[in-house]
Amino acid sequence: MAATAAARTVIENVAIATVDAHDTEYASGHVVVAGNRIESVGAGKAPDGLTGVVRRIDGTGHLVTPGLVNTHHHFYQWITRGVATDHNLFDWLVALYPTWARIDEQMVRSAAQGSLAMMARGGVTTAMDHHYVFPQGSGDLSSAVIGAAAEMGVRFTLARGSMDRSKKDGGLPPDFAVETLEGALAATEATVDQHHDASFDAMTQVAVAPCSPFSVSTELLKQGAELARRKGVRLHTHGSETVEEEQFCKELFGMGPTDYFESTGWLGDDVWMAHCVHMNDSDIAAFARTGTGVAHCPSSNARLAAGIARVPDMLKAGVPVGLGVDGTASNESGELHTELRNALLINRLGAHREAALNARQALRLGTYGGAQVLGRAAEIGSLEPGKLADLVLWKMDTLAHASIADPVTALVFGAAAPVTLSLVNGKPVVEDNHLITVDEDAIARSTRDEARRLAQIAAQG
Repeated sequence: MAATAAARTVIENVAIATVDAHDTEYASGHVVVAGNRIESVGAGKAPDGLTGVVRRIDGTGHLVTPGLVNTHHHFYQWITRGVATDHNLFDWLVALYPTWARIDEQMVRSAAQGSLAMMARGGVTTAMDHHYVFPQGSGDLSSAVIGAAAEMGVRFTLARGSMDRSKKDGGLPPDFAVETLEGALAATEATVDQHHDASFDAMTQVAVAPCSPFSVSTELLKQGAELARRKGVRLHTHGSETVEEEQFCKELFGMGPTDYFESTGWLGDDVWMAHCVHMNDSDIAAFARTGTGVAHCPSSNARLAAGIARVPDMLKAGVPVGLGVDGTASNESGELHTELRNALLINRLGAHREAALNARQALRLGTYGGAQVLGRAAEIGSLEPGKLADLVLWKMDTLAHASIADPVTALVFGAAAPVTLSLVNGKPVVEDNHLITVDEDAIARSTRDEARRLAQIAAQG
């Protein structure tokens, strides 16, 4: 539907990377926002005669892009950063699950605030959280996360996770930190019913997201897929993250992760998976054939020594790929600009791979690609008339970037650029590199206190 006759914001004299289908860019152009929609984008000054203009911004020295879209995260891990820093995935999980199993609603809300604040102040306008740890008696964790996102003012997808394979079943989590099959499905459906908004300009959506092949039963995967498709929501999980996961699947199911997922109904254009590091040619072909998406998390994959995902090959095959911070216990920086840069750099590792990814491909991964895997490419991810007004105005004329002529190259290859303005749904969330919807200092204090409280509880056993 068309934008209502609402107040207009005009940005002029600004470099623009639209990330549309043609990668249209303007060295000096304008963006007009009307209400929560982008009204016009183009070269030169904004059209004459605009009414209702409440704000006019001179964008000289700036680059405007679509807002960054994060496609994989675990917010609760904000309060367990800096632990098990020299572990592979399985050893890291074993080290941290006893602590994670003691989270409660207050901790989760505080951790969500910290995770969201770090991303939002760095240009993320659409966030996502895969929350799968629901200890018995821990409170309403899904509402805590959703409430934190609403308070921050960012667009949000909650991937309501679950685990039903604990230590007694050969899994990694403590027995009291998992749900039953029936309990997980019922709670997931209730979360969808209570919180999912299917409208064009939805601020909150919900996906069905059993955790991983090694922490959930085959039945939970199968029935979870059936639930998601009955409700018309998307599906998310971890896939092909490590060599150990591949070995686990072959030993337990007699097939690799991709074949296992396909056997349980978990390939399709309504599915996206995190990591997908250990994918052979047939795996990539299966993802391309079915439209299954990937959340590429380069910093976390490096932190846990998981390997390098074959992103250039995925893109060449037509697989939708976005970027993810991943949980901040495996990516302590907690922001997405790092992933733009690291996706480009890590995928160039190896002989004669200097053109594996370029700056514009990296920006596309962090914007339109993310919108694709979240199922929202018609609404966000590029700067085009009629799309939602989620955009970022990056300051590119400081010491960090001023000597780099091309602003997109400066943004991706350079240090994190200051955010002069971030709009979500047409409303400011960041101004002059500071969040304006929440108190950053109060969040810092809260997350510090909750991290200490969790550590004390975990130490008591």
